[in-house]
Amino acid sequence: MASRLPDPGPDERTHSDRLLQLLRSQIASQGPIPFAQYMERCLYAPGLGYYSAGKTKFGEGGDFVTAPELGGMFAQCVANAVQPMLAMLGEEADVLELGGGTGAFAEAALRAFAEAGTLPRRYFILEPSADLRERQRGRLAAALPAGLNARVAWLDRPPEESWRGVLFANEVVDALPTTRFTLRAGEVYEEHVALDGEGRLMRTDRPADALVSGAVRHLERDLGGAFADGYRSEVLPQLPYWVQAVAGTLEAGVMLFIDYGYVRREYYLPERTDGTLMAHYRHHAHNDPLHWPGLNDLTASVDFTALAEAGNSAGFGVAAYLPQAQFLLASGLQSAFERAYAEAGDDLARHRLAQEVRRLTMPEQMGERFQAMLFARGLEVVPLAAELLAADQGGRL
Repeated sequence: MASRLPDPGPDERTHSDRLLQLLRSQIASQGPIPFAQYMERCLYAPGLGYYSAGKTKFGEGGDFVTAPELGGMFAQCVANAVQPMLAMLGEEADVLELGGGTGAFAEAALRAFAEAGTLPRRYFILEPSADLRERQRGRLAAALPAGLNARVAWLDRPPEESWRGVLFANEVVDALPTTRFTLRAGEVYEEHVALDGEGRLMRTDRPADALVSGAVRHLERDLGGAFADGYRSEVLPQLPYWVQAVAGTLEAGVMLFIDYGYVRREYYLPERTDGTLMAHYRHHAHNDPLHWPGLNDLTASVDFTALAEAGNSAGFGVAAYLPQAQFLLASGLQSAFERAYAEAGDDLARHRLAQEVRRLTMPEQMGERFQAMLFARGLEVVPLAAELLAADQGGRL
């Protein structure tokens, strides 16, 4: 697969080599590192990780396209879905977006909130990448009226004080450093990254610690059977702690996660013997996470049953779970499309709008592969649209 990928340029090679040297030094001094730690370095190492460096990541000129990059209708629908909560909470309501990408979502969402009269008091963006933060800052300052832009603030860490409002995360959970596990003679092993005799990265397995082994045994109990020897997949034992960390101070409001993934019984199908881990490079998906470290986005699909469990353990209840297409349609996608289509200036613009809807909703595109999960806490009534409640598939979890 790697041989069919585009060749990186000299600057990219140099960048990857620098991260490779860092990884080699760490492995040489400490021994093989868990794959989750390798993935964390590849994505977030200061100045060297995929999300920490200055390479274009999103859109047609990057490595992949997210829903907000397709146009404004995705953000319009999300705003439609959550603005009843903002209206109910009133002037003290805030919005917290995890991982703001290019700022496209924030731009479109703030315009939608303003038009609906439900502007949050503050629009926070929790963005660990200094490079992306500056891109977001520049985009929003140039695109938004001064009054809207003044509501935006960036955070280095989740809010420490109690707050009320909406937490939103699009394609965030899939980028959490994942643990890879396998089974040997019924025992749980954790995948590590080591060095071979010539200093090249290689994957190897070591007996899992109690946390990883316990997480895998929990999966087996919930699925009603043991994994077969040689079965390999991913698990996020840290997910409950992560949800508590990012949302523990949200005393009243909702969380909305949109990502690609499955309910647990579909995630761990017996025939899916090598998990869901993928690398993305210049719109090519491949399965070699050791190829050009630092230049690839590394992701794994989301176990939405695990996400529901993590939200429950943090004190939230699942308010709705449904495929992205149904979520968007129940949140006004048809009306948003008709309005944008009527306002489009030419046939090319109208064609782009039609293509945007297609990519957002068709089963083979984002419509079925992506799922939406809404959590609520501290609300006597969760004001969700009747169409959303009617489309809820929480029973599948």
